[in-house]
Amino acid sequence: MKVGDLMARRKTLKLSTPEEVRKAISRIANMVLNGEIDPKAANTLLYACNAALSAVRTDEYRRKVEELEILLMDQEKAGE
Repeated sequence: MKVGDLMARRKTLKLSTPEEVRKAISRIANMVLNGEIDPKAANTLLYACNAALSAVRTDEYRRKVEELEILLMDQEKAGE
């Protein structure tokens, strides 16, 4: 197998948003059902999806906390 053949076969999963993770999980499940991927490999990918989803949620919570802190500071300044 040539290097070019390997590059042509490379696949990626987008895992930047909860929606992308959901689509990736669905894609992986379909691949297992169709015999396109070994269940152990699928389990590894699903583990990665779970880790990515956890990181995305953490980022979302951090962003919300920062927004709330700004709102609170604005209210405190307005009340002075």
